[in-house]
Amino acid sequence: MNLNPADSMMPEDQNTPDTESEDYTKEESPEAELLGKNLLDEMDEDQVTELQTQVTAGYENDFKSCEDWVRDLEDWIDLAKQVRKDKSYPWPNASNVKYPLLSTAAMQFAARAYPSLVPSSGKIVKSVVIGKDPTGQKLEQGERVSTYMSYQLFHEMTGWEEDMDKMLMMLPITGTMFKKTWYDKSEDKIRSCLILPKNIVVNYWTKSLDDCERISEVIELSQRKMQERIRQKIYKDVDLGTPVAPATSEQTAQDETTPYTLIEQHTFFDKDGDGYAEPYIVTFEKESGKILRVAARYHMDDVTLADDGKTVVKIKPIQMYTKFGFVPNPDGGFYDIGFGVLLGPLNESVNTLINIQIDSGHLATLQSGFIGKGIRLKPGDSKFQPGEWKMVPGNGDDLRKQIVPLPTKEPSDVLFQLMGSLITSGKELASVAEIFVGKMPGQNTPATTTMASIEQGMKVFTAVYKRLFRALGSEFNKIFDLNKMYLDPNKYVEVVDTVIGPDDFDRSTCDIKPGADPTAVSQTEKLLKAQGLMELVGQIPQMFDLIEVVSRVLEAQEQPNWQKVFSQEVQQSGQLPPPPPDPKLMAIQAKVEADQRKAQVDIQSKQMDMELKGREAEMQMQMEQQKHAQDMQMEQEKTMNKAASEIAMANVYASTERQKGQQSLQQKDQQHQQKMQQTKESNKLSQSKTSTSGKPKK
Repeated sequence: MNLNPADSMMPEDQNTPDTESEDYTKEESPEAELLGKNLLDEMDEDQVTELQTQVTAGYENDFKSCEDWVRDLEDWIDLAKQVRKDKSYPWPNASNVKYPLLSTAAMQFAARAYPSLVPSSGKIVKSVVIGKDPTGQKLEQGERVSTYMSYQLFHEMTGWEEDMDKMLMMLPITGTMFKKTWYDKSEDKIRSCLILPKNIVVNYWTKSLDDCERISEVIELSQRKMQERIRQKIYKDVDLGTPVAPATSEQTAQDETTPYTLIEQHTFFDKDGDGYAEPYIVTFEKESGKILRVAARYHMDDVTLADDGKTVVKIKPIQMYTKFGFVPNPDGGFYDIGFGVLLGPLNESVNTLINIQIDSGHLATLQSGFIGKGIRLKPGDSKFQPGEWKMVPGNGDDLRKQIVPLPTKEPSDVLFQLMGSLITSGKELASVAEIFVGKMPGQNTPATTTMASIEQGMKVFTAVYKRLFRALGSEFNKIFDLNKMYLDPNKYVEVVDTVIGPDDFDRSTCDIKPGADPTAVSQTEKLLKAQGLMELVGQIPQMFDLIEVVSRVLEAQEQPNWQKVFSQEVQQSGQLPPPPPDPKLMAIQAKVEADQRKAQVDIQSKQMDMELKGREAEMQMQMEQQKHAQDMQMEQEKTMNKAASEIAMANVYASTERQKGQQSLQQKDQQHQQKMQQTKESNKLSQSKTSTSGKPKK
């Protein structure tokens, strides 16, 4: 075997740009070059003929092995779509009602599965840390990987969510769906597209895709797109003639839009003649069998050599396809079964019974019969208006004798009950009971009984979800490996808020899994689990990380941006703030503090009272002292005033007395003077008299 890196692989619809083109300037690694070359030009004519015979015969053999399943698949889809085909029994245009048992089951499954498998929080991918992580670096790496891959699925891989929605609607009908995951070099991104089950052909009795010797994908490619791939040197320029529309195609007119039907076969072929068949992808046109492309489908790291370093022991092929199964096939076949197999016969029987009842009611209501020739009526239909009576030749007895109604029966109660029984059986099989489609149980039904009924009814869905969980994990791991190989080392993603590169996708430190919970298939069940976890935390809080518990509860509630509800302290430290004290202790402590404050207030009040009383006494004393001093001063002043008054009185009295004395003296003196005067005058008078008396009278 030639292990030259030039032997490369690329699926046919990757739109690989020409590596020699001037417009393509991105530098390719040797591994990328290994996965990009068409090897058809390196093969001689005999090898091409041998390979052409091998791949065409292999496809025909595989298709014959699953031909019956493909035919049944078309019937299931028609039944789910309620396609009304022409019906001539029991008469043309007879009742042709299709009961939507299969359609209802598929829609109910999709309605439950979609929000469970594609969480509204956007966390589609979760990381799993491998090994010890004392520094937390592996956890940070895992968070970067899971956040980027969730962003990648929603925003970079256009149509992924839409394909999931479509797959969850078709899967319960068909039982098997496929997805193809690969690197699209023309768009420089990873793609994961939905493939219809009729377009994947494998041997019916193969065990799994990994053990399958051939996987053939049917691809319809228009002439324009065919030219694009030829000019990009993805396909070799081979004369294919005019394309012929396949017999199953709905296109009837032949024009330039009529597609070529290509077969991309993942197979094994001994290209170098060493006796060991290597894994290749061979693309050929179905009608002519002409090969357009041959590419290797292995990595150099997946080649195991013998001890001599030359002999190839084993090559692990690249697996691009992921199978999504509903219920494993009881006969051991590759294709799983869905409601098409489980409910198809019941649905057909219900359709037949409904139409029989309608046809019977139609005959019994409209009636028909025989008219004798003895009654003279014009041949043909007679139309009546409500309340209209028509004249006929003849009497009533003639009419009764000549008109004989066709014997008919009213719709059968037995068939009606049988139809109800079949519908009930179908709903039980599909878990589409009334309680699951929004109808409330009886008023007296206990809540525990209702929850137990829901849990038992959801067991079937839980098993299916686990199968889808495994398939999603396989698809995500393919994307993980492609990111390891093709992701730009300097890619900066705003949602991750950091640079993420191929080194982050290291399986030795980090693994991934779907973010959905396969055991919780309803929002109610998720909330009940979260509530139970909170109850455990309330009973034994020391055993749990409260932040992790609250995170799971908020995630179960599907709160948008629930990380932002945490406080800044919790977001930055990742630790809880100090726990609040026990309310009882807080109440006791508050009471003690209140008593202490009351006692302190009482003490302060008493101190203030004592201080006020002291101040009051002091002020009283001061006032008394001041009063006493004032009294003393007043007494002194009074005494002094009294003394002064007395002195003044005494002085006044003395002055008065002196004045009186003086006056008395003056009076006495005056009196004395007067007396002296009087005396003197008396004396004079006396003398005068004396003198008069002594002289003789003349």
